[in-house]
Amino acid sequence: MVRTAAKRIDEGVREIPQKVSPEDSSLREFLERVKARIVIMGVGGGGSNTVTRLNAIGIDSVETVAVNTDAQHLLITTADRKILIGKELCGGNGSGGDPHIGEEAARESAEELESFLRGTDLLFIMAGLGGGTGTGASPVIAEIGKRVGAAVISVVTLPFTAEGVKKKEIAMKGLSKLASVSDTIVVVNNDRILDIAKELPLHQAFFISDEIVARAVKGVVELVVKPGLVNVDLADLRNVVENGGPAVLTFGESDGENRAMEAVEDALGNPLLDADISGGKAAIVNITSGPDFSLEEMQQIVETIVSSLDPTANVIWGARIDDSLKGAVQVLLIVTGVTSPTVEAALQGEVREPALERLTRPRVEKAAAKPEMRIAERRTVPLAREIRERGDLGIDEL
Repeated sequence: MVRTAAKRIDEGVREIPQKVSPEDSSLREFLERVKARIVIMGVGGGGSNTVTRLNAIGIDSVETVAVNTDAQHLLITTADRKILIGKELCGGNGSGGDPHIGEEAARESAEELESFLRGTDLLFIMAGLGGGTGTGASPVIAEIGKRVGAAVISVVTLPFTAEGVKKKEIAMKGLSKLASVSDTIVVVNNDRILDIAKELPLHQAFFISDEIVARAVKGVVELVVKPGLVNVDLADLRNVVENGGPAVLTFGESDGENRAMEAVEDALGNPLLDADISGGKAAIVNITSGPDFSLEEMQQIVETIVSSLDPTANVIWGARIDDSLKGAVQVLLIVTGVTSPTVEAALQGEVREPALERLTRPRVEKAAAKPEMRIAERRTVPLAREIRERGDLGIDEL
């Protein structure tokens, strides 16, 4: 019997006949109505640059959004939508590198952000920490995202050590706040770029970093929107990432002789990862390959990953056939509940905020009204100093 089945496959008898049922049309209409809304939101200059890179490599079935206090940078960003926050506070001139200003700018624009995010199922927040807008606004946006019912995955970069102690302190305080209001947080340490691109021109080095992050995020999106042989859906993804804490999000591929293990090693050897998967509490392993991929190879990949996780970890695996990948295999790995020294250091001595309740009808407090001021007369840096000195705008210490 097995030999007969194998012979039929060798002879090419593996095409499933296509039949049209009377329910197909209504099913397609239903799927169109309930399909997942996925938003990738780049916050601040660094996050907006990552969104630009995502659009450059091409990503479908998502909305890419750039959010910034700097109108000039928004103009050169490539995104489906652009939101200028803190128009009154910053006048389009940026946050002056002050996270207090970035936070209050997001609170000023909370109503607009809430209106845009309503109906979102999965929200990616991309940001560079250590500056003003990305550091200050991202936790506010994550909070709004959870309140409107989205699963929130934050992917952030930390500044180079060479940028100084002050910037690192700002980044770590921002990371602490963002980790406490995100479902899952992935940290990319810019110092790791030096390990792989030390001698490259500056723009090429950051290009590589953005490429690695963008491809991993694209893989998660395709996991949800593209059907698979062994399917992983939005419910599976939310089950793993909701309240998942520190996470590893990585992507590997190989077309070598030992491609299965090489793809896993490529994923786990990602030089930008800030944590490893040892002891992870939940995981999604998704394999994309050509039609020549074997069951044994699949077993090698899943067993290798599962053996590193907590014995009681919730593991969901999926597989998708892509005829263009004949001879190659790609592995997408999402592991939550991992140990991240950076996130632990950021949270040390910090009080975690209570988990936010997801509301069907979100209510976000509108920022307090501010005195009417003409934008032409506004200067961002002096205003930032004035706010720090006054300390009466109700901005929490970052």
